[in-house]
Amino acid sequence: MMIAAIRHRKSVRKFQETPVEEEKLMEILEAARLAPSGNNKQPWYFIVVKNENVKQDVAIATNNQMWIASAPVVIVAIADICARSENYTGMYVDEETSGFDLKRVLRDTTIAITQILLEVDNQGLGACWCGAFTQKTIRPVLNIPDDKFVLAVIPVGYPAEEPKAKPRKDLNSILRYETW
Repeated sequence: MMIAAIRHRKSVRKFQETPVEEEKLMEILEAARLAPSGNNKQPWYFIVVKNENVKQDVAIATNNQMWIASAPVVIVAIADICARSENYTGMYVDEETSGFDLKRVLRDTTIAITQILLEVDNQGLGACWCGAFTQKTIRPVLNIPDDKFVLAVIPVGYPAEEPKAKPRKDLNSILRYETW
């Protein structure tokens, strides 16, 4: 059941040295590729990082969270505002940028990232969505153009820990019917 998988998924921050099989990695990326998006724009790109030096640089750019580099694979998820219109080509986007089209590509890429996290768990692996970076620190590390927005750094590997479930709000406290 899907809800069992959703309940099982946790943020893993300690990994075994065991490499991630290419078939598993491709299934994880396929899950992202199949995500729904507004107007079917599919405004995402994913950079797969396995090189130790590059993983170190990504970890440094991600607020010096060096545990990220211990994962065998790091997936960097990028939202592309240019998917909405060629008029955005070359536009500088960062955390201060406003605009509905940027919000739409961020929303769509978030769906793809969620599917990555669920498929990671389905493959018997662990991951963590990391977002403690700025565009200014992360983009240069991976040579990402200014008109792309890095949304997540996702270390992936075989878990070396089994994190406990974190408390969640009761369903009744977040549920409304018909109106607020």
